[in-house]
Amino acid sequence: MSARRKGSRPPVRGYGLTPWGRAFAAVVETGADHRHLTGARRYFRDHHVDDLVVAPGEITAAVRGSQLDPFDVVLTPRPIDPATVVTLLRAAGETDALLALARGEQPPALGELIAPTESADVASACTCPDEAPRCIHVLATAFEVSAQIDRHPTVLLRVLGTDLPDLLALARDREPDRDEASPIQNAGNAPTATPEQIAATYYGDQAPIPALPTAAPMDPLTELDLGALRAALRASGIGATELGEALDDLAELYAALRDR
Repeated sequence: MSARRKGSRPPVRGYGLTPWGRAFAAVVETGADHRHLTGARRYFRDHHVDDLVVAPGEITAAVRGSQLDPFDVVLTPRPIDPATVVTLLRAAGETDALLALARGEQPPALGELIAPTESADVASACTCPDEAPRCIHVLATAFEVSAQIDRHPTVLLRVLGTDLPDLLALARDREPDRDEASPIQNAGNAPTATPEQIAATYYGDQAPIPALPTAAPMDPLTELDLGALRAALRASGIGATELGEALDDLAELYAALRDR
């Protein structure tokens, strides 16, 4: 049996290592003094938080402190409205953020809508006698939740009272019906599809195709650097007569393309 290396220590636990985890921890830390923060970080590192339960819209835990019996902690985050989140994602053309979340990412477009930003976004209560706005036990519990969000970003959705399947279902349900008249009728009078129309079809199979833009007529030869073209053709061994014929052929080709 291999002996444990002298002086080795178990890895230090961390929290708030991702944008969403850091945002949750930050709003709970707001206003806490150094003594409470230091004690809570020690409780977190030493696994003082037991029976952590993250239910939709509510977090409960039992935290071992200075007394024999643990203290009961309840965190109540301000819930979000899933329908509003999906509507705002669609308006911004960012519904793919839900797929990114399903892959384990923390898409910024979604984070801007759901991540807590102020202390009032997370209410807290504890059975301990400490009258501070955020006691050590509340802070330690928040750090545990932050660490879970770091590992699994969808935990933040559950904390806020919803989940990814709900958001995906809303995104699908709000797609336009296939029987609705297509915004594109013909090339002559087809209306231009707006970003909202394109984002409204979550998987893209019903997305209207915008009409092609109308290009202003122009003579490409006027934009061509004829001096550079002549130099290149001379370097290839083409004579002056053949050079003139090549330019005439090029002009005819551009004219044919323009008049199609």
